[in-house]
Amino acid sequence: MLLYLARRILYTLPIAVGVSIVCFLLIHLAPGDPLSAVIPEGASPEVVAQIKTAYGFDQPLPIQYLNWIWRAVHGDFGMSIMTRRPVMSEVAPAVVNTMILAMAAVLLGFGFGILLGLIAGYTSGSLVDRAVTAISVTGVSVPHYWLGMVLIVIFAVHLGVLPAMGMGAQGSQTFALDWVSLRHLILPACAMAVIPAGIIARSVRGTVIEVLKQDYVQTLFAKGLPPQRVFVHVVKNAAPTVLAIMGLQFAQLLGGSILVETVFSWPGTGFLLNSAIFTRDLPILQGTILVLSMFFVTINLIVDLMQSVLDPRIKRA
Repeated sequence: MLLYLARRILYTLPIAVGVSIVCFLLIHLAPGDPLSAVIPEGASPEVVAQIKTAYGFDQPLPIQYLNWIWRAVHGDFGMSIMTRRPVMSEVAPAVVNTMILAMAAVLLGFGFGILLGLIAGYTSGSLVDRAVTAISVTGVSVPHYWLGMVLIVIFAVHLGVLPAMGMGAQGSQTFALDWVSLRHLILPACAMAVIPAGIIARSVRGTVIEVLKQDYVQTLFAKGLPPQRVFVHVVKNAAPTVLAIMGLQFAQLLGGSILVETVFSWPGTGFLLNSAIFTRDLPILQGTILVLSMFFVTINLIVDLMQSVLDPRIKRA
């Protein structure tokens, strides 16, 4: 197990380096000048040169990358161009808020997805199976930002039972375990949970049907093993495949919530990225994208390790 762990971490390191290079280059290759927001209109060439020197933009790109990644490894992503605050002080609370929203969406999406998938898998070909399949396809097809706006119109505008924006009373930027904050969490969490619920339901259904067709499952039924015992074997053998899909969906919830957070004004990484894009705040963009990318790589590593625990055959592959 330790050898497998060391090998997976070794494989992850070049991926992390490659991701950091892509994050750095994509920002610099984007059209426009990232310092246009801080350079005064009509500034002299000397002033422009001083500003570029202060932000390190006077150096070649390889040197800029090395300086940036060295500081990033030590938790220093530079200073925000717009707020003049350390990037980490902007990114850290946004990451926490996004994780709160993502975990709520995980509980809803994964819970309903697994339940619907198991029901559909065990009732393959029935009316229930077709209904679950239709629900899952609809969930995958509906854009979550559009669903978010529909939920706002129904529950916030017409019914007035849930708040439409923010994460707390009076524009609070921190989440508290009270009913006020939970009410603000319900709508964005539901909007984000629909797509992963549909994907997981379809994946669980297909995996369960495939496992039920295996010879050993038929043997267990033939030997008179109680259905609940057979169910445990089915779930155990379906878990590695489903776990991989769940890991990817969780990583996408962390990194792909920009539209939902913008619709609901949820102060997470998506909302922060949206603001940074419009203001061309390069350090905020780089820091946020790098943190989210490292989350994605780390979650994939954890999923690989969990799969090896559930299925020892993976370690021999």
